Amino acid sequence: MKSKNALLVVLLVFVANSFAQTKIETKDGIHYLTTDIGYPIAGTYFFNGAEPTVELNANGTGFYQSHDQPKKAVTWGIECNEVGEPILEKGFDNAAYTLWFLYTNPENEDESYWKTVPFTIHFNSLKMYIQGERSKSYTE
Repeated sequence: MKSKNALLVVLLVFVANSFAQTKIETKDGIHYLTTDIGYPIAGTYFFNGAEPTVELNANGTGFYQSHDQPKKAVTWGIECNEVGEPILEKGFDNAAYTLWFLYTNPENEDESYWKTVPFTIHFNSLKMYIQGERSKSYTE
C-alpha cells in the first residue's frame, strides 16, 4: 500500500510539473512561459536603486515601468519548452533567459502584443537583471 501511495505522489508531482507553463500566441508563433526557473525571481527590480521599476509577482502578474512613464500592470513569464523547462543560455558565471510580458490594460495597439526583454542571473554577484539595467539581489 505504501508503494502505491508513493507512486501516486510521484505521478502527481510529475503531472503538476508538466503543466507548470502557460501557452501564449505571439506575432511570431506559439511560445510557452513559466514563472518558476529555480531561482527567486519574484520581486522588485530597480534602475540605479530607484524608478523606473519592474515588479514581478510569483503568480505571473506585476508591473512594468518604462522611463518617464507610470507603472503599468502586466502578465509575465520566462520562456520555457512545452514541458515547463526554462530555455536559457549558460555563461561562465551567468544564465540568460527571455522574459515575456503583456500589458493587462493596453492603452494603444502596440501595448496589446507580447514583448520580450532580456533577463539574466549573475551568480558571482548574486544579482538578477531585466534589460541589463534594472536589478535585484538574491540569496541562494
